[in-house]
Amino acid sequence: MLGVLAGTVTGYAVQYHREPTPLPPLAQQAMDGAKPAAVNDATSRRSINANRWHAADEDLAKKLVEVPGGAQEAFSGPVSADVFSAEWYLEPSEAVGGLIRDQIKDIATTRWAENDRNFIEIHLLRFRDRGGAEGFQAGIVDYMPNKDYAGNAGKEFPGVPADFGRLWVDSKAHVEPGYEPVRQGRVLVRRGDLVMLVEYTNNRGEIDEKALADVAKRQMERL
Repeated sequence: MLGVLAGTVTGYAVQYHREPTPLPPLAQQAMDGAKPAAVNDATSRRSINANRWHAADEDLAKKLVEVPGGAQEAFSGPVSADVFSAEWYLEPSEAVGGLIRDQIKDIATTRWAENDRNFIEIHLLRFRDRGGAEGFQAGIVDYMPNKDYAGNAGKEFPGVPADFGRLWVDSKAHVEPGYEPVRQGRVLVRRGDLVMLVEYTNNRGEIDEKALADVAKRQMERL
C-alpha cells in the first residue's frame, strides 16, 4: 500500500512540473455566422441580425401605440409594479404582491383623452414566463362577469384565438349621485409572456365598440 501511494504522489509531482499539453486545433477554425445588416425595406426588427434582436424589441414602452392626432396625451412610458397596482387595483398592496409572485418583468402604459367624453388607457405587461401572463389573464377573465365590472362574460376578439383574447362592454353604466354615468369597454389579449389590456371609458354612458376594437387592433399591429 505504501509503495502504491508513493508512486502516485511521485506521478502527480512529475505531472505538475510539466508544461501543459496544448489541445488539438479545431477542425473548423472560423465559424460561419450572420453578418450585421443595415435596416432597409427587406428587414424587420428581428432580422437585422440573425443572432440578436434590435434594441427596441427590449424596450416595452417603445411598443406602445402612438397617441392619435388631436387627442390630449396624459402619460406614456414605463411604470413600476407598485404604481400600476395603486392606479389599477382596489387592493394595491395585495395586487403588487400578486404581480411579484407572477414574476412581472416590465409594465408600460399610455393614456389619452378624446374630447371630454372618451378616455383611453393601454397597458402592456411582460412577465418572465408564460405562466405569469396566463395567471394575470385568468384573473381578469374570472372577475369581469361580476356586476361591479362588466357584468357579462364578454365575447371573442376578432382575429385572436378564443383562449387568448376577449372583449367586454359594461352591461350598464355605473351611476353615482352627482356624477355623469360612466361606462367602460375593455380588450384583453395575451401572446406568450406579454399581455395587452385596452380600456375605453366614456362619461356619458355610451361605448363605441368599433372605436375600442380599432384602438386594440392598432396596438396589436404595433406589437
